[in-house]
Amino acid sequence: MPAGNSTCTDASLNTFKIAAIQMASGPNVAGNLSEARRLIAKAAEQGARLVVLPEFFAIMGMNEQDKLKVREQAGHGPIQTFLSDTARQHKIWLVGGSIPLAASTPDKVLNSCLVFDDQGQQVARYDKIHLFSLSLGNESYDEAQTIEPGNQVVVVDSPFGRIGLAVCYDLRFPELFRAMKNVDMIVLPAAFTDTTGKMHWEVLIRARAIENLAYMVASAQGGYHVNGRETHGNSMIVDPWGRILDRLPRGSGVVIAEINRSYQTSLRNSLPALDHRTLHSC
Repeated sequence: MPAGNSTCTDASLNTFKIAAIQMASGPNVAGNLSEARRLIAKAAEQGARLVVLPEFFAIMGMNEQDKLKVREQAGHGPIQTFLSDTARQHKIWLVGGSIPLAASTPDKVLNSCLVFDDQGQQVARYDKIHLFSLSLGNESYDEAQTIEPGNQVVVVDSPFGRIGLAVCYDLRFPELFRAMKNVDMIVLPAAFTDTTGKMHWEVLIRARAIENLAYMVASAQGGYHVNGRETHGNSMIVDPWGRILDRLPRGSGVVIAEINRSYQTSLRNSLPALDHRTLHSC
């Protein structure tokens, strides 16, 4: 299914639980899928109706080229089959963090966030637009070497309201979230570095929630990886007022919270900042 909007809203669904999964993925896809399966089951057992996995949950390779070896064609492959089957098994909506999909050039992948409904059908796909680079001390990253950027903003109409899709480094670009146009929830799979995350992660997550009066579901890689990388973790769910409802500092686990759409509507009526905007992008 092409990237775009699904159309299956249910205005009667006012309160429900959502979960963010935190992992410290390694280079073994089967092992990562096994851990994701365990954590998704745990979230479903706690009543989560929507579950979000972290960025590249299925592969954090020994080097940046490893993800090219396990890339999948859109609509086919073991990682996508896992996401579909797991969503259907637990009757949940599952945001598949991000996975490597084949790009237009053979030496790159798309960093793609796929959304599956409770019947196991893919209803949306977002290809990460902003590609991370950092050169700071001994730490250096350049995602553009192996990742092809996306170019389309994606919002999903769901039983839980309008959900905006973003991935990791996108967090630093507020214009992306404005372009989503009044979403109820934003999901952000991530693998934030600990170097930048210590100062920027929480404040940016809370800022995006506050300025959009939206729930933020930030599902992160969190801990030490066998390739030597350290990710910041601190997966969290933040309400539209900027309050952290639940968080997990490090390691594998589940962050869970209840969403209240009436509370969100009340906040937007009390502080109609979204209606007060006078500057709009072209």
